[in-house]
Amino acid sequence: MNATEREVLGRKVRMMRREGFTPGHVYGKNTETEHVAVNTKDFLRVLSEAGETGLVDLKIGAEKIRPVLIRGLQHHPLSGVVLHIDFYQVNLTEKVQVPVPIVLIGEQPESVHMGETVVLQPLSEVQVEALPTDLIENIEVDITSLKNVEDAITVADLKVDKSKITILAEETEVVVKLAPAITEEMKKLMEEQAAEAAASAEPAEGEAGAEGEKAEGEEAEGEGESKEDSGDQAEDKPQE
Repeated sequence: MNATEREVLGRKVRMMRREGFTPGHVYGKNTETEHVAVNTKDFLRVLSEAGETGLVDLKIGAEKIRPVLIRGLQHHPLSGVVLHIDFYQVNLTEKVQVPVPIVLIGEQPESVHMGETVVLQPLSEVQVEALPTDLIENIEVDITSLKNVEDAITVADLKVDKSKITILAEETEVVVKLAPAITEEMKKLMEEQAAEAAASAEPAEGEAGAEGEKAEGEEAEGEGESKEDSGDQAEDKPQE
């Protein structure tokens, strides 16, 4: 991806954005920070292909080519437009640590389609360590093996080339699991709420008769009203 050296700093970069360029800077270990600008459309294309784990050859000007990772993005809080880019220059012979997304693949069990269970993914990414040239875009996890409630896939089950990539997470940490659609805690709470509602709906001893007599009295008084009055009330009622 092509970039140009940038001397415009601060609020003046607004005009640069209007012209279709996004400001950024290149930094790294034992590297002097350099301010750059890239074509916004070209950058978004590269970002969609490389993500934040793919190695990018950033060509600054006519000669400089830097191997970089897209390490940080600043977005506008409302529009989501990229405002600034952090390019991390790497040493191809030194390992780096980056977060790698976990992508679920495979067929969901029948119990999920029937609404009996749900697939939970407590871990959406893991931190890995590898040489820049060995980094991967994502880690795929096949959920076809999940058949019964509490079946789980852990970090130890992730399939990567362990001779090149080290996953920096506990092997017992759950990545994805099959759980009941309604947990025992939720079921117990629902039963308690139903019992409370039923108890509050039952009238206390001696109250039923009094309420019944009152209702009959009100109904008897209503019988003295003419049907025309009832009709007037219906007409006076505003239409919804």
